[in-house]
Amino acid sequence: MNLNKYQEQAGGFDLYDLSLDLNSPGFIEKVLGLVGEAGETADKIKKILRDKGGRAGADDVEMIKKELGDVLWYVANVARYLNLSLSDVAEGNIKKLSSRKKRGKLHGEGDER
Repeated sequence: MNLNKYQEQAGGFDLYDLSLDLNSPGFIEKVLGLVGEAGETADKIKKILRDKGGRAGADDVEMIKKELGDVLWYVANVARYLNLSLSDVAEGNIKKLSSRKKRGKLHGEGDER
């Protein structure tokens, strides 16, 4: 699926009116939801490591896929509230990572490495 098409469709499930005000309840709910869903994803992986020796079965992968879908929904909508397309976010990320790789800076700390 095309990222921008996904973002447009995902916005149709937002219970809040779109606002570019970062103090708006809709935006704050999206940021908190993103953190929560990322945590749920990590928790599922933690339990696979702890309880299954790190071996994920098909059911585990399917559960993680659903959580990642929730993360993607929140990412798409956080971007939407900032008037950013998912395509632009993705392209910017690849550009940043390509620059880091070219300069031998994939490892390390800091956003501007």
